[in-house]
Amino acid sequence: MTRADGAHASRYVVGIDLGTTNSVLAYVDTAEPGEGAAPAVRLLPVPQLVRPGVVEERPSLPSFLYLASPSEFPAGTLDLPWPGGGGRSYVVGELARAHGWQVPMRLVSSAKSWLSHNGVDRTAALLPPPAPGAEPVDVPRVSPVEASTRYLAHLRDAWDHLVARGDPALALARQDVYLTVPASFDAVARELTVRAAAGAGLEVTLLEEPQAAFYSWLGRAGEGWRRQLRVGDRVLVCDVGGGTTDLSLIAVSEEAGGLTLERVAVGDHILLGGDNMDLALAMALKARLEQGGRAVDAWQLRSLVHACRAAKEALLGDDGLAAHPVTVLGRGRSVIGGSVTTELTRADAEALLVDGFFPACAPGERPRDRRRAGLQEMGLPYAADPAITRHLAGFLGQHLPPGAGVTAVLFNGGVMKAQPLRRRVVEALAGFGAGAPAGGAVVLGGTDLDLAVAHGAAYYGMVRRGRGVRIRGGTARSYYVGVEAAMPAVPGMEPPLRAICVAPQGMEEGSEADVAAAPGADGAGAAPELGLVVGETAAFRFLSSSTRKGDAVGAVIDDAGADPHLQETAPVEVALEPRGAARAGQLVPVRLRSRVTEVGTLELWCVARDGERWKLEFELRQPAG
Repeated sequence: MTRADGAHASRYVVGIDLGTTNSVLAYVDTAEPGEGAAPAVRLLPVPQLVRPGVVEERPSLPSFLYLASPSEFPAGTLDLPWPGGGGRSYVVGELARAHGWQVPMRLVSSAKSWLSHNGVDRTAALLPPPAPGAEPVDVPRVSPVEASTRYLAHLRDAWDHLVARGDPALALARQDVYLTVPASFDAVARELTVRAAAGAGLEVTLLEEPQAAFYSWLGRAGEGWRRQLRVGDRVLVCDVGGGTTDLSLIAVSEEAGGLTLERVAVGDHILLGGDNMDLALAMALKARLEQGGRAVDAWQLRSLVHACRAAKEALLGDDGLAAHPVTVLGRGRSVIGGSVTTELTRADAEALLVDGFFPACAPGERPRDRRRAGLQEMGLPYAADPAITRHLAGFLGQHLPPGAGVTAVLFNGGVMKAQPLRRRVVEALAGFGAGAPAGGAVVLGGTDLDLAVAHGAAYYGMVRRGRGVRIRGGTARSYYVGVEAAMPAVPGMEPPLRAICVAPQGMEEGSEADVAAAPGADGAGAAPELGLVVGETAAFRFLSSSTRKGDAVGAVIDDAGADPHLQETAPVEVALEPRGAARAGQLVPVRLRSRVTEVGTLELWCVARDGERWKLEFELRQPAG
C-alpha cells in the first residue's frame, strides 16, 4: 500500500526517479535548519561498480542489469561494500551498462518500458528478450518487476551504507519515500512499481514524473517563480526520457490575490523516447556497414544499439564533439579481432533525431497510424508514429481551447538536453496557437534535466509537510460509489441505486477522508450500513457529477438513477479475496475511506470491523459517461 500522510514523521524525505535509463535518489534532511519555505534538496552519490573490483560514486545509477555467466568475472570482483553485497552473479549500474554492450544477450535494459506493457505477463521472467535469429544462449531471465526491484535495492543499500550507517531509524525503509512514475502509467503498471519497491523493503508514495519535474523548477526558483509566470499562463511540461514521452499542462490562475498552479491535463501513454532514437541510429549505421560489405546480424544489432546510446549521449552532451566512435563486435572466438569500428557524427545524429523525431508540423496534424500485421513478435508496443511534434500537436489540440497557445515550456528528460531538439519544440509551439506569446513560449530553465525528477519528488515530500508551493490538482468532478438498496424482489423492477459521495469536487490529490454518514446537498438521508461482497466477482458502480458542487464526503443521493446531474461510469468488476474471518459469498460489514492519489486515481478502502481492508481503484482521468 502506498504511504498516507502522517504515517510517521521521518527525519529524511526521499525522492527516487526510477528511470528507464538512469535512476536517481534525492533527499531532504529535516533536521537541518531551513531557509524560508524552500527546503534544501541534496543528491545521493551512488556507489557502484564501474569496472570489475572498482567501486566509485556516481550521480545516478544506470538502470541496467547484467546477468553474468558463472566464470565471467574473477571471484569477488562483483562485490559491493555493504552487508549482502558479496557473492553476486549479477551487477547493476555503470559496469552493467559498459560491459553489457559486448554481451547484449545478458543485458537487461528498458525494464521500466516492459513494466508498462500490458500485452505480456509483467511478472514473468522475460528479460533480456532473446534476439530474433540469434543462437540459443543459456541466460537466466528476470521479470520487469524483479529488475526494478534490484535497482531500488541497490539504491536502498547505498543509502543505508552512506547515510544510515547502522542506525535502524535512519534506514531508507524508515523514511518517507516518493517514487516517480510516468503520468501515463496505467493502474497495473503503478501497482507493479509499488510491488517492486516492496520487494526492496520500501513503502512508497507514487508521484507523476512531469509534476516532479515542475516541483523541481519551483524549488529552485523559490519565490521567483511568481515573477516568471502570470495569471492565464499555460505551461507545457515536455518530458522525453529513455522510454516514454510524457506531456502535461499546468495553468496559472489567481485566488485570494495570489497566484496558484493547477495541473489541468495529462497526455496518453506514449512509448517513444531515447530507446527509439538509439535504434534509429543503429539501423542507420547498420545500413552504412552493409553497403560497405559488412553484414550485421541480430546479436550484433543489439550490441550496436547499446553502442549508439553511448555515442548519442556523448554527442548531445558535448557541443564541441563532432563525432564519436561506434564499435560493432565480431562473432565467434575472436570477438575483438573481428570487430569493426565506424563513427556517428553530430550531423548524422541531428539529422536523424531532429528531422526524424521532431519534424516541423502544422497545428492540425495528428500522430499517424498504420495498419498492424495480424501476427507480431511480442515486443514492446512502441508508438506507431515516431514524430514527437505530431504527438504534441494532438495533445494540445485535445486540451487547449481553439486558438489558445502554450505560453511557457519546461523541458525534462535526458533526450531534451539536446539544444536542437528543444529549439524544434519551441518552434512547433509558436505555430500551434494564436494565443502564444509573440516571441514564442518562454523556456523555464534552472533545472538539471537528468536529476530534476528525483529532486522534485523530494521537494514535493516537503510540500506535503507544509513547506513549499503546491500544484493544485483537485478532482474536476464529484465522485460517488453506488450502493444497491436492500428490498424484496419485485418482478420487472431493479433495486434502487443509492449514491454515496466519496470525493467531492476539488478534493486535492494526496488527501483522504473517512466516508462517514452526512446529509446530501438536497437534504438526502444518512449513509446506510454497508456490506462488502467477497469471494465472488461483483460489479462496483461509480458515478460522477460536474454540477453537484455542494455534496460533502458521505452525502447520500437516494435515487441516483433518476438524478439528471449524475453520470454512471463503467463499473469495476473484481473478485475480492476473503480475509480474516470472512468467507466466500459473505457480506462483510465495512466502513469506507477514500483517497485521491498523486497519480490521478481514487482509492476506495473498505475496512472491516476486524481491521481487514480491501482496495478498489478508479481512474479519475477517464471520460465520464
